[in-house]
Amino acid sequence: MSIIYWIVFGLIAGTIANFLAPSSHGGIIGSIVLGIVGAIVGGFLGQRFFGVDVTGFNLMSIVVAVIGALIVLFVARLF
Repeated sequence: MSIIYWIVFGLIAGTIANFLAPSSHGGIIGSIVLGIVGAIVGGFLGQRFFGVDVTGFNLMSIVVAVIGALIVLFVARLF
C-alpha cells in the first residue's frame, strides 16, 4: 500500500471513529493518525482473535480500522 492510500484510509477511519466517540483533539491530522493507528491495532487484534485483517480498501477493512481506532480512543482517555 502506498502512503497516500494509508493517509486516505486513515482519514476515513479516523473521521468515523471521531464521529462515533467525539474528541476535540488533533483536527484533520489527528483523524489521519488515529485512523492509521486504529487500522494497525484493529488489524492486529482482528487477526489474532477473529481471523479478520485490514486487507485493502473495502468495507470490512474500514470496520476493523474504526473498531481499532475506538479502542485507541478508549485507552487514550484512560490516561
